Amino acid sequence: MSKPTLRLPTLQAVLRRAHLGIVLFAVMTVGITLTVAGLVALRVHAEQNLALIARSMRYTVEASAVFRDPVAAEEAIALIANAEEVAEAKVVLHDGRILATWARPSGSSLATWLEQRLATLLNPPTVVLPIVHESAPIANLIVRGHIGATLNFLISGLGGLALCLVISAGGAIYLSHRMRRTIVKPLEALAGLAHAVRQDRTFNLRVPPAPIVEINSLGDDFNALLDELEVWDKRRQKENDSLAHQASHDTLTGLPNRALFVRQLTHAIQDARVTGHRVAVLFLDCDKFKEINDRRGHAAGDAVLVAIAEQLRAILRADGLVARFGGDEFVVLLTQMRRMEDATRVADSVVARMDEPITLPSGDNITVSLSAGIAVFPDHAQDASVLIHLADSAMYRVKRVQRGGWQTASTQEDADAKEESGN
Repeated sequence: MSKPTLRLPTLQAVLRRAHLGIVLFAVMTVGITLTVAGLVALRVHAEQNLALIARSMRYTVEASAVFRDPVAAEEAIALIANAEEVAEAKVVLHDGRILATWARPSGSSLATWLEQRLATLLNPPTVVLPIVHESAPIANLIVRGHIGATLNFLISGLGGLALCLVISAGGAIYLSHRMRRTIVKPLEALAGLAHAVRQDRTFNLRVPPAPIVEINSLGDDFNALLDELEVWDKRRQKENDSLAHQASHDTLTGLPNRALFVRQLTHAIQDARVTGHRVAVLFLDCDKFKEINDRRGHAAGDAVLVAIAEQLRAILRADGLVARFGGDEFVVLLTQMRRMEDATRVADSVVARMDEPITLPSGDNITVSLSAGIAVFPDHAQDASVLIHLADSAMYRVKRVQRGGWQTASTQEDADAKEESGN
């Protein structure tokens, strides 16, 4: 059972998450720090402010406490408490009786619940001031602060923090897109080109310049590597072509060899079955070549073979394929013929041109003749190997009867023709 492929994140996604994480952490850290610092400062300020309010309220309510006038005391308390951040205020006489009390009306249940929770954490301590008359305490003024200002500050701070988060997140996304253009996009181009080179071996591609020094330097190094690979690939292709040519061509004459000729003949027969044309094989042999090779040396023999190859190429430049079959034997492939006479006409041209003298390495001139056998598809055979064999047999009949001529294949082959005829 194969292991499941892990789905790796992209560089752009990693950078975007990193940007957002850094921005959120920074904004949250700064926002929370500033909020806590502000709340501490506000609490200190609220303590001082509540103490000042309590002193003002004590001075106002002192006369009412002396005369035990609850109505005047409540009016005095309400006069100041309504205008200040006071949640509750009351005057308690020295004997424990409450002379006057004032409480701020509560809001909605949710607001009241929130205020109570925040008041527990953020409200300044309750201020208790004695009311003194003629150096004797007659009552206590108890004042408890209201969380309203602190709550408003906290809500404003949280709202500002949320706004900063939104703005910072937008900035992080913008920076991520900008970084994609400067970092991710060049790296994506480099990765895509590397993939194309690995898969399609397109060594001619190059990495475009990048706006960042390190990535641009990496691209330059990669381009230099591609330059070397392109040179190596061209050299390898050239060597492969050379090896392929050597494997399918004769080293001495440069003509196609036996293997290539048989492949071409097989393909030509397959095409001819479809088109209805004829295909002819001319099997050529140099008369008295063994005598030339023995008397004048192998260099002279090689010169004769090269000269014959050049003359055959010149004669059959557009009419057919010439190949060296081995030794002093050559074969010609003629395709898309409509009549057998087209093959005999070519054979006449080949035999006639052999009267031109050949210059040997020694400087001597010599003339040679060729004997040719002709076999035609589909008149004589349906198979490439049989067609070559029939042409070969016809050529040896010519050598036995009259050198320097040609004959067409016979449906009744002389099996001993090749053995009885000399080279």
